[in-house]
Amino acid sequence: MEIRSDIEIAQAAEMKHINEIAKTAGIDEKYIEQYGKYKAKIDYNLLYDRKDVKDGKLILVTAISPTPAGEGKTTTTVGLADGLKKINKNVVVALREPSLGPVFGVKGGAAGGGYAQVVPMEDINLHFTGDFHAIGAANNLIAAMLDNHIQQGNSLGIDPRKITWKRCVDMNDRQLRFVVDGLGGKPNGTPREDGFDITVASEIMAILCLASDITDLKNRLANIIVGYTYDDKPVTAGQLKAQGAAAALLKDALKPNLVQTLEGTPAFIHGGPFANIAHGCNSMIATKMARKMADYVVTEAGFGADLGAEKFLDIKCRMGEMKPDAVVIVATVRALKHHGGVAKEKLNSENLAALEKGLPNLLQHVENITKVYGLPAVVAINAFPTDTKAELDLVEARCRELGVNVALSEVWAKGGEGGIALANEVVKLCEEESNFRFAYEDDFTIEEKIEAIATKIYRADGINILPAAKKQIDKLEELGFGKMPVCMAKTQYSFSDDAALLGAPRGFTVTIRNIKVSAGAGFIVALTGDIMTMPGLPKVPAAERIDVDETGKITGLF
Repeated sequence: MEIRSDIEIAQAAEMKHINEIAKTAGIDEKYIEQYGKYKAKIDYNLLYDRKDVKDGKLILVTAISPTPAGEGKTTTTVGLADGLKKINKNVVVALREPSLGPVFGVKGGAAGGGYAQVVPMEDINLHFTGDFHAIGAANNLIAAMLDNHIQQGNSLGIDPRKITWKRCVDMNDRQLRFVVDGLGGKPNGTPREDGFDITVASEIMAILCLASDITDLKNRLANIIVGYTYDDKPVTAGQLKAQGAAAALLKDALKPNLVQTLEGTPAFIHGGPFANIAHGCNSMIATKMARKMADYVVTEAGFGADLGAEKFLDIKCRMGEMKPDAVVIVATVRALKHHGGVAKEKLNSENLAALEKGLPNLLQHVENITKVYGLPAVVAINAFPTDTKAELDLVEARCRELGVNVALSEVWAKGGEGGIALANEVVKLCEEESNFRFAYEDDFTIEEKIEAIATKIYRADGINILPAAKKQIDKLEELGFGKMPVCMAKTQYSFSDDAALLGAPRGFTVTIRNIKVSAGAGFIVALTGDIMTMPGLPKVPAAERIDVDETGKITGLF
């Protein structure tokens, strides 16, 4: 059998017109703003008009700690939605938009894989409907207005040494992490240290994804803290009078994007915060809109359950007053063997000892979901041809010891047909009673919230808050931000803050080196280890393989 690449499969698909997909989702034509034949923005007024419609079941897809072997979380999410459609369920999938940084960096495309993809795959992975460009423009407008305010007399008394607002660009570019700008004399601004974040790590991205409507968006933009005065008082974007213009730039970006899976299942793809340095979930508006249009909504949260799912549950569900009806935890036998110490080139050989050693990573994620958060869960084993029956049986046995079922997912090779077993399990889970709770309460101090996440979710012995971070916590609590949830910025490769500690490590502490407030987004960011908000390109970037021919056909996206 010929094995085709993801992009070849996607390009061979016969897509339905976006109006037909909207009709499948029950969306009236008056809400549709077409971007060509296969993409559309959906007017957020649809949410107001359907506010009395009962919400559909919410299914969260998460995963074990990621490895170079890959887990296939987006592939599973898309395949599960198609599997639910195969068993005649009314379903919509809700995903994040890919960032250009990983597309041109290590990861390549992020629209699913094999026969479980969202299309048009090239558009989704590249500029799509321009949302990220709008977010970058709004971010950089605030930066420009901030520096202009200082240049034009600085009536607010902003201290150029205490500016916290960075510029952003949606590209991996380590050269921009730390820059000095405003050089060249008085007409060219005030010289100062500056820097860039990748757009998906920006507070504007988080704000767009957590805003409930345009009014909420504008209020959140006004609350952004851009820096501090000479006497250490916070300065907001509202004081710069920047919120109206920034909201105008984001007016269309706030509208969810509608596309389709290879099997014609409606898919909302909207927003794209990273889960290791931001909150890692698609937009609140898209999730809520999907729930008004379908009986079942399948969504995902980035990276492992210690990052994306923790933030989905403790930040997004808290702010949006929602809870998942079921959680799917994706794992592969190959990745579990990697957590057990097997090198990437040897993962195709049966190794029950290494699998046994790597299984605690999966089991800790399962326990976190079922025991810390009190939610029903199923483990989805993303099948590879090299998996042996003995390996699959071992995973199933260990999960059953925790009272959790395992379903084999064959969606990469078979599309929705390969997701039917998982779909049936999820439908059953959605009917179970659950006792959902957060990992910490609102009235915990900032330090108590960080400690709760580190000890309950990561299983650390405790936290080590460096003196500079302790000072920042004291300042933020004094300013009244202590009730906000915490967004942990941590390596995705380990439960700990050390990427080299695989499996389910014990006997470690988590070091907090920096604390900042995203007052507009509504959360505190705690930076651990050497996590960076602007990635760099690898030695051989994926961009080297991407090309376009004379007909406009793109190759090399995988």
